Amino acid sequence: MVSQHGILLAVGLISDHFGPLVAKVCDCLLRHGALQLPEIVRRLKLPRGQVKNSLLVLIQHNCVQAFSFPRGKGADRKTMTLYLAIFDNVLHRLRFSKFLSVIRADMPESEVLVEGLLQNGRLTFNQLVERTISKVPEGTSKPEMEEIRLNFNKLVYARYVERCPKAEPYFDPEEETAPAKKRVKTLEEVLSLEQKIVNMATLSDPERFSEIPYNMEDASNANDCPRNAVSGAKRKHGAFEVDEDAESEVLWRINFEKFRFCLKKKFCADRKKPKLKVGTHPIWESFFEANLTDKDTDSVTSSINGILERLGQKEGGAAMTLDQITRVLEDLECTTSADDPEAFTFDLRKMVEECRNEEIESLVKKKYGQEAFTIFRLLVTQGCPVETDQIIDTTILDKQVVHSTLYKLWKDDYIDTEKIASAPGTGYAQFFVWRAKNTFREQFIDNLYHAALNLRQMVNFIAELLLEGSKDETKLRNRKNILILALTRHDDSLMLFHDFCK
Repeated sequence: MVSQHGILLAVGLISDHFGPLVAKVCDCLLRHGALQLPEIVRRLKLPRGQVKNSLLVLIQHNCVQAFSFPRGKGADRKTMTLYLAIFDNVLHRLRFSKFLSVIRADMPESEVLVEGLLQNGRLTFNQLVERTISKVPEGTSKPEMEEIRLNFNKLVYARYVERCPKAEPYFDPEEETAPAKKRVKTLEEVLSLEQKIVNMATLSDPERFSEIPYNMEDASNANDCPRNAVSGAKRKHGAFEVDEDAESEVLWRINFEKFRFCLKKKFCADRKKPKLKVGTHPIWESFFEANLTDKDTDSVTSSINGILERLGQKEGGAAMTLDQITRVLEDLECTTSADDPEAFTFDLRKMVEECRNEEIESLVKKKYGQEAFTIFRLLVTQGCPVETDQIIDTTILDKQVVHSTLYKLWKDDYIDTEKIASAPGTGYAQFFVWRAKNTFREQFIDNLYHAALNLRQMVNFIAELLLEGSKDETKLRNRKNILILALTRHDDSLMLFHDFCK
């Protein structure tokens, strides 16, 4: 379940991009879950045509997924269509500029193609070609169809772009393995339902990342054309023969999972840089640059040959020995396996977890002081109830300070406490144990949503003042740019807690 401020942030994004009417429909789905079209119309009291058009806009931009759901039993069993809002995809609209920066660094020649899909949601290849050609400035030579196709297939092969999911997958809850007794609907079940629908709609990898076939008349010249490399790569994805007429109607979209993984790698690489020793930066950068596979989004694996190749392109990298590089990688917590001793793996999940704890501990330190930071870190590290006297002995803090600090953290829902009856002969009737609350991260994420919402509202307010023609236009533009930069940086924390843990 998305928090209140998370919903408000998502609805604000949709309102800014598509208007208040579409935002109302999105808000209804985020608050009430999967609904039929008549139910949405009834709740919003809007004309059916307006609601239907709003749903089509949200589906076009990958913010809503339709699915079929059975109703009734036996001969009376019928199928109805439900619509489910995909909160993650709505939130990704906040970071389109980051997605473009990823492509700009990796495949600059394909940036205009990615930009087209980000702006339009879903497009056929022919629509992308028309848009790409229309973006070429006058007086500049326009790209050929096959050149655009080559750049597009590179995107598909690298998994930046994918074929759109099934328009309306069939979901039957009776086919799911579940206990016979009636279960109470919980928060986890609501989330798992959304994930199940997304997974059911997703195509198999060979179909999802099958590239566009080249014209048959060009096949004889394939060996003389650089696009042959991508055609060969297509076979690795298990591509299959496709009817050309049907292929022209295929819709394509951005693969958010790929971009999320790229930003996750960049975040972890940048986060560790300030802690690196002198002279190790090139090795750390080369390790991430040599990562070519992303099947496991929780780790980065690079071969030693790939690292050496990237390192040789950097200043001073060619002079480094293999022993030096291996020792540095081991110091950076990169590991090797018995199956492939020539490859090093870095655990992204572990680092993300450490960064999340550091963010929350930093907030506790700023809000409550060094003593609270020390106590809270102890409770998080222990991961189990800790008795008051043990906290005092471990942290070496004054008893009164510990008691007052624990009370402050408990009052603000960062920690929880429990009374335990003492054993006979100890001299105490009872004692208290303390633990970090399981919900403190959810509370922290909601605060992040709230801050992002406030920043967006401030940006929109300044934009309105600029439209009205304020006298201090230069000052307002500078202030707007500062707020946009602050929102971009704040989104790094939002991704750390909401996206990178998936």
